[in-house]
Amino acid sequence: MTGHGRRVAWVGRLAAAAAVALAAPAAAQQPAITPPQLSRFIHALAHDSMRGRATPSPELEQAAGFVESVFRRAGLAPAGDSGRYQQRFSVRGQTAPNVAGLLRGRDPGLLGQYVVVVAHLDHLGVSRPNGRDSILNGADDNASGSAGVLALAEAFGSLAQRPRRSILFLVVSGEELGLLGSRHFVAHPTVPFDSIVGLVNLDMIGRNRPDSVYLNGWNKSPISGLVRRLAARHPELGLGVGPDIEDRPRTPADSDHWPFQRRGVPYIFFYTGEHDDYHQPTDHADRTDPDKASRVARLAFYTLWEMAEGPERPKWEAESRRLNVVTPR
Repeated sequence: MTGHGRRVAWVGRLAAAAAVALAAPAAAQQPAITPPQLSRFIHALAHDSMRGRATPSPELEQAAGFVESVFRRAGLAPAGDSGRYQQRFSVRGQTAPNVAGLLRGRDPGLLGQYVVVVAHLDHLGVSRPNGRDSILNGADDNASGSAGVLALAEAFGSLAQRPRRSILFLVVSGEELGLLGSRHFVAHPTVPFDSIVGLVNLDMIGRNRPDSVYLNGWNKSPISGLVRRLAARHPELGLGVGPDIEDRPRTPADSDHWPFQRRGVPYIFFYTGEHDDYHQPTDHADRTDPDKASRVARLAFYTLWEMAEGPERPKWEAESRRLNVVTPR
């Protein structure tokens, strides 16, 4: 996550809500997302050999290749530039990767609409030594969110029945330098931008109390209410849902949903809070909570399914749209 000094407050477990009939087939009730799966992805991306995945760097390229291989195995279609999985953008006299894979929807009338799930792959590279360690591994920030996108790709790719709309799985880089990858994608989308109906962002989903997750985008569109209903419908997730207190009526530019929401895409951002290892060499994979990250990813799965399956596109609340949408679609 970009930015400093973010504060979070504990939110109590979500009170039981009235049951709401949500459209989900039996196959979507138990997504194949597990703690060992999240742990494997986090450890791979945050390993010392990745040297903090700076933008640009050979190690970031290696991480992007790993993401691409998972997308390919999951059966996602390439959704980058020129029929490839990667989209390249210029930075510091070099280029850096975004990686995009597409799950095509099943409904001929809606598969031309897209729900996006995004996470940033990059971190801060190598710093001055802190004790004996100088590698900023970025396990929670944001190997955890990227791992969530990879697990979601595998889960959706294994479904017997796909949702009605298409889902774009997008892993970007350059976030720590100012949301460069997501800004580039919004400026040069690989799917028709007006056909993006909503976005889910995963950034830092693997730390702090095991029974809470924060939402940025609270009450700005129906998506936050949808997430609250889904958390209540799935008590087995053990997740209380509450607002990210660093969110504002005018959304801060603190993660990769921001370029999309400026162009009018309703969003929700899953986040589990800052900690003492934020942007430090101590943000190691073994300090993350893969069980929690897997439960957040499962909640994101249910959210994506509903957004891709439901009859209506989510719409901004009027005042939130006035404050946040700069260039309407």
